[in-house]
Amino acid sequence: MDHVLQNRGHKRVESPDSADVIIVNTCAVRLDTEQKIAERLRDIRSKYPRKKLVVAGCLAKARPGLIRRIAPGASLLAPQAAHLVYKPVEGERPVALLRVERNTSYYPPAPMAGRVATVMIQEGCRNKCSYCITKVSRGDPRSYPIRAVVEQVLNAVKRGAVEVRLTGTDTAAYGVDLPGRPSLADLLRAILDKVPGEYRIRVGMMTPEEAMRIADDLLDAYRDSRVYKFFHVPVQSGSDRVLRLMGRRYTVEEFRLLHRRIKSAYPDSLFATDIIVGHPGEGEEDFDETYRLVEELRFERVHLAQYSLRPHTRAASMRQVPDRIKKTRSKALTRLIEKIGGEIYGSYVGRTMTALVVGEAYRGGSALARLDNYFPVVLPGWSPESLGKKVRVRITGASFFDLRGEPAG
Repeated sequence: MDHVLQNRGHKRVESPDSADVIIVNTCAVRLDTEQKIAERLRDIRSKYPRKKLVVAGCLAKARPGLIRRIAPGASLLAPQAAHLVYKPVEGERPVALLRVERNTSYYPPAPMAGRVATVMIQEGCRNKCSYCITKVSRGDPRSYPIRAVVEQVLNAVKRGAVEVRLTGTDTAAYGVDLPGRPSLADLLRAILDKVPGEYRIRVGMMTPEEAMRIADDLLDAYRDSRVYKFFHVPVQSGSDRVLRLMGRRYTVEEFRLLHRRIKSAYPDSLFATDIIVGHPGEGEEDFDETYRLVEELRFERVHLAQYSLRPHTRAASMRQVPDRIKKTRSKALTRLIEKIGGEIYGSYVGRTMTALVVGEAYRGGSALARLDNYFPVVLPGWSPESLGKKVRVRITGASFFDLRGEPAG
């Protein structure tokens, strides 16, 4: 949206006070996020009642009625209509562009945060999970052609990107809608073949069943040193009964096999997963199975969330797990995750390894580097000249979240 508007002569400002138009881009995944967005929109409407307001993104598409109640007179823009943002900005009347198909022939330059570029390769998925409102917003898979993605990555690297994040609703579903059905592995090979340079690729989230479908080719494509040995594959629950309630299309044993295949090929890989605690119908035994799965597989990273009721989903009409039980289970699992994470990250202390400097760390004056498996290493002393350089580092400390290091020559 920023690219479209600046190309049409509009100027981005830093404060709503000096803006003619305020654009709020939204997420719809969780209830607490929705509540924060609603509070923000009320605040904007109260402070700037006469300013043009555009509400874009997933919440605009999934819950237009809510937006209209909170911010009457706002224009609504679906995620697929981002390239049409000039219409509500330049138009005289509010518009609702909600039934728009993603235009995969329109591809603005990849946004960059520092020297990290994010390249969208597809959106949408083939699942119908009981708890997920994202399906309402993003729909079925729509992929950008290989040629277009390669061009994006090439342009990003020419602009100085040292890390390229390939993102999508389900990256392993890439290409299922394209002629010839190219896979994510085909896309990776094309990028690596046609884009020279000392950069790294991080592949975004992939669902287990889609990852299983392409596992052999994908693991082969990962052999290139420019691909982080990073896999984000959500299991969501360690109970087959709960997975069926969720509408997930794999079993716990199938997930175990996928995890084993990945770890056999890349033992030091960072395997991240997502878990939802307290999905409607989850009993104590179901939770115990999830707990035991985490103990068994010892994931390097776990994104843990308490189930959040979302409208327009099947799970919203199921019998809900009380909040106090969700909190108790979440605390117990968090303690286990932190214990395992601390042990895994702690095992790196004392090792000397090669890392790529990708930016300034969240701690001021420090550099952020990544190991080949995407583990973050915070290094003392920040210099822009170090960006994109390989460095030898000695790991001196660890938390369950990151590593600390120092130059080792």
